[in-house]
Amino acid sequence: MQPLGADEPAAVGPYRLLGRLGSGGMGRVYLGRSAGGRTVAVKIVHPHFALDEEFRARFRREVEAARRVGGAWTAPVLDADPEAAVPWVATAYAAGPSLAAAVAEFGALPAHTVRALGAGLAEALTAVHELGLVHRDVKPSNVLLTLDGPLLIDFGIARATAGTASLTSTGVSVGSPGYMSPEQILGKGVTGAADVFSLGAVLAYAATGEPPFPGDSSAALLYKVVHEEPELGSLTGELRQEAAGCLAKDPAARPAPAELARRLAPEGAARLVTGGWLPGPLVEQVSRSAVHLLNLDTTDPAPSGPVRFSSPSVAGTSAGTPAGGATAPPPPVVAPTTGGAPGAGPFGGGSPVGGFAKVE
Repeated sequence: MQPLGADEPAAVGPYRLLGRLGSGGMGRVYLGRSAGGRTVAVKIVHPHFALDEEFRARFRREVEAARRVGGAWTAPVLDADPEAAVPWVATAYAAGPSLAAAVAEFGALPAHTVRALGAGLAEALTAVHELGLVHRDVKPSNVLLTLDGPLLIDFGIARATAGTASLTSTGVSVGSPGYMSPEQILGKGVTGAADVFSLGAVLAYAATGEPPFPGDSSAALLYKVVHEEPELGSLTGELRQEAAGCLAKDPAARPAPAELARRLAPEGAARLVTGGWLPGPLVEQVSRSAVHLLNLDTTDPAPSGPVRFSSPSVAGTSAGTPAGGATAPPPPVVAPTTGGAPGAGPFGGGSPVGGFAKVE
């Protein structure tokens, strides 16, 4: 977390901002506290997006969808103001690194941790799909590792599967290269099975420390996902079997999330988490983060003010306040939506979250 700069806001809505968690294509994410002492992650949209009515409609729907999502393995949306001059959303803050950050620092996770991770995420997706939603961007940076279990975050691009209004235009797919399902890449109908494919890729990454579809460019990643088999490296036994099943090219051949959860944790993911599910070094890191959070001084006024952007997308837009998300990259490049600040909640971290990628 970075301290607030002189050009950043001291408060958003009823929340006092304590520091910046990250930034991305759609804005910035801040750590905040309510008057009652609850810690939240506040995402503030870049001002120029606030001028776009299509974006406002999408943001409004995203917030409504995210508010419907709940459960043991997701972080809830607590508050939002899509109608504000600069829209914002506040989500529960969870102390813990993203899976991407944890693997980058500590390497592959032990098998019992990966099993609990998979079971928790599968249970989360079961709840999401029962609401008629598809997450569409399950990836390592959208998974947080907390002492109480894994959390699936960033429902900012979830969309009701039965909805009649499309939130993306023709030829545009939503997700992250290397973790998107083949049907997402090809622009075919996307169902909950797409999230299962992404979950399989996440499990392979957690267990081996490497993505199952490695590549140096978005084009290479997309080609491999559609045409090549995943590289599962050192993954063995039941975990390899389950990951491979999730990564089937045919959506109909993938297990349902509830089925996968039962296979990985017959007595429920909570049983696997109870008694400790993270390796020692990660427990130490999460504990230090929690202590740091408790010690944050919130009594002194923050030296901050109006947010200004050096390169606004709309001429004449120079002030306002921001949040995280993703932008549509120029075709035909598919921009990966990597990154994400730890503890950022359902709308993800500060780097591009839930990218809109054009595939031609």
